[in-house]
Amino acid sequence: MTTIKLVTEINAPINLVFDLSRDIDFHMESASHTKEKAIRGVTHGLIGHDETVTWRGKHFGIFLQHTSKIITFERPHKFTDVMIKGHFKYFCHEHFFEEREGITIMTDVLKYKTPFGLFGNLFDSFLLKSHLTKFLKQRNRSLKISAEKNALCK
Repeated sequence: MTTIKLVTEINAPINLVFDLSRDIDFHMESASHTKEKAIRGVTHGLIGHDETVTWRGKHFGIFLQHTSKIITFERPHKFTDVMIKGHFKYFCHEHFFEEREGITIMTDVLKYKTPFGLFGNLFDSFLLKSHLTKFLKQRNRSLKISAEKNALCK
């Protein structure tokens, strides 16, 4: 099992950051470099508890689909999405939010397991983990910029 943990400090209210991180339209915009598109389930607006979304995006030169379901939802402190259909053996992304002195601390914990035994482990070690880390960091940068800009406008 591989775990990626990222912590991002955002100078914006916790409710704003929480909602932006579950906004389907924002995700499509921030992941446009991989041509991410919500094609089934919740395809626009805010996703919530027990709801699903199927994403289609281009990774490693091919289009892949991934269906996630929100299994925990504690606004504005936590939500968890898990893969219910896709190419991983296991995939769970926990999103945590904490506010300290007006700063929102957003923590992503992504745990996944690749299929295909040794080949999957090698693929993960050499390509996949760095690809997913880069993808999440880019998304979090976009989220930080957007949330801080929106917080200034209010």
